[in-house]
Amino acid sequence: MVSLSTSPLLPTIILLLPLLAFLIVPHFLPPPRVPISSVDELYDLSLFHNATTLHHHHHHHHPSNNLRSGSGSLQSPKIAFLFLTNSDLVFSPIWNLYFNVTNLSNAHLFNIYVHSDPTIKIKSLDGFFKNRVIKSRRTQRSSPTLISAARRLIASAILDDERNSYFALISQHCVPLHSFGFFYNTLFGDEAINKGFPSYIEVLDNETILWDRYNARGENVMLPEVGFNEFRVGSQFFVISRKHALKVIEDRKLWRKFKLPCLNVQSCYPEEHYFPTLLSMYDPKGCTNYTITRVNWTDSVDGHPHTYYPSDVSPELIYTLRESNFSTSYMFARKFSPDCLKPLLEIAESVIFKD
Repeated sequence: MVSLSTSPLLPTIILLLPLLAFLIVPHFLPPPRVPISSVDELYDLSLFHNATTLHHHHHHHHPSNNLRSGSGSLQSPKIAFLFLTNSDLVFSPIWNLYFNVTNLSNAHLFNIYVHSDPTIKIKSLDGFFKNRVIKSRRTQRSSPTLISAARRLIASAILDDERNSYFALISQHCVPLHSFGFFYNTLFGDEAINKGFPSYIEVLDNETILWDRYNARGENVMLPEVGFNEFRVGSQFFVISRKHALKVIEDRKLWRKFKLPCLNVQSCYPEEHYFPTLLSMYDPKGCTNYTITRVNWTDSVDGHPHTYYPSDVSPELIYTLRESNFSTSYMFARKFSPDCLKPLLEIAESVIFKD
């Protein structure tokens, strides 16, 4: 038997260890966090300042025009659709049908904005999505970059059109469950007026994950800005009023804490906490506390929700996904695999857009 201490293989093994570690260890570690550079931060601050300044300037000069939804115009209010993506917008054909202005009642009642990670090349967009990509930055799941992207979309929409009165954040894996007209009437109809034009955002305060996520940046690091009793969680996809959209881009206080890097990356999902925490602290009665984007978490994998495949797509699935325990039907649903496009298009006119 050869002694390892005298074996000629030992120096070779020692020399190879760093290489082996370099090749193997990254597979067991989470990907490095994408930082928010000072250049990006300064750009966003300038964008937010310009958007809030323009809004307040208009309301100062036209105070009698204020709609209860927050728009500064007596013309019909619009919905800003904010698409957040880091891949091809494969469902844009069904969204183009959704926005089809041959239905004249839909004309001039919406705007589209797309935030697309510039490090990922996506297919060119057409129809209503053509030339709708805003100046975008790199994004990463479970990081503050997703908060920045959503705020960037909101500010761009406020700057672009004073009639944008609701702001709907949409995933690239998301599809509509109703017609545009149904959604519009839900947001601006008599029931919405009676409710005071609320924001449809999920706000949960009794989830078992909250303590670990609250301390993900270090114990009590969120203090004094956010106490544990104020910390909330909810879906990152929402439909918020202009009043709340302005609060989101005006905020500096909470952002200083939520942009901090996490020590416990397994419990780090800032995009699921920033918006519900901020709006719950600012205007709890103005939030429905539920989302109108349906998602199925029953068999989630690695933090991703259930994915629907072509064999799942049917009229019955659409009807089921619409059902809600709240007073408002679900308007959108995720997560659908890209190859669901064809079967979804086949039932779009006869099922999805027939309310």
